[in-house]
Amino acid sequence: MTPLNDIRCDLGEGAFWHPARAEFFWFDITGQRLHSLARSWDFDEMVSAMGWVDKTRVVIAAQTRMLVFDLHSGTSRTLCALEAENAATRSNDGRIDPQGGFWIGTMGKRAEAGAGAIWRWHKGELRRLFAGLTIPNAICFAPDRQSACFTDTMTRRIMRVALDAEGWPKGAPECWLDLSAERLNPDGAVFDAAGNFWVAQWGAGRVAAYAPSGQFLQAVDFPAPHTSCPAFGGDDLRQLYCTTARQGRQNPNNLDGATFVTPVPVQGLREYQFHLDDA
Repeated sequence: MTPLNDIRCDLGEGAFWHPARAEFFWFDITGQRLHSLARSWDFDEMVSAMGWVDKTRVVIAAQTRMLVFDLHSGTSRTLCALEAENAATRSNDGRIDPQGGFWIGTMGKRAEAGAGAIWRWHKGELRRLFAGLTIPNAICFAPDRQSACFTDTMTRRIMRVALDAEGWPKGAPECWLDLSAERLNPDGAVFDAAGNFWVAQWGAGRVAAYAPSGQFLQAVDFPAPHTSCPAFGGDDLRQLYCTTARQGRQNPNNLDGATFVTPVPVQGLREYQFHLDDA
């Protein structure tokens, strides 16, 4: 398997296929950069996840704020602050939900225990959904739009929570998939169109797929152990992209931190559009 290009990220994350542009994007969190195959953009703080507003504008989760960014002009405006008063934290995993809201995980810059949270922006309101997390990841939404998944990577447990009609959690999250017996570390994740859950497993060099029942289905291996975030892309959403990281590798090889793409025999889900007009 060959990488997309020569870019090597210290902490690759936020893999994202923009459906209106038919273009793939990804972040280097600690490098404070957003990448595409056409160009890269530098930011003045760490950036980690995005959603699409229209063909030109995207919403980005950054270290201290949510921002609306224009891909053509390179200009941005702040939508709201995000733990701006806490210098110890930054944004991490995030994804747009079916109702057009933005779920964003935050965490300690040194992965301090319990320093993180998951937030949701929807219709002009930023609300903290879950607190006391260490490394929030795997934020994604089932195809039936009735539930969301997330994890605290340190627990090795994938949680699932039901959603109400407005996309807010209802009831307490429950453990849906426990990877602790296999000592697998769940990172970023997406659902495919059939409702199967695809999760990058940090340290294992793979993205693994699980049925709605939690049964293991298959794994796609990558030649870099710190796989961090998958995304389905391509015109038919049958290409699996995956970011990786050099961070934490004592003896990195020349593929650590690369971003990869490979065909898969399943179809992904189109990324939901962020409802900026509701802000």
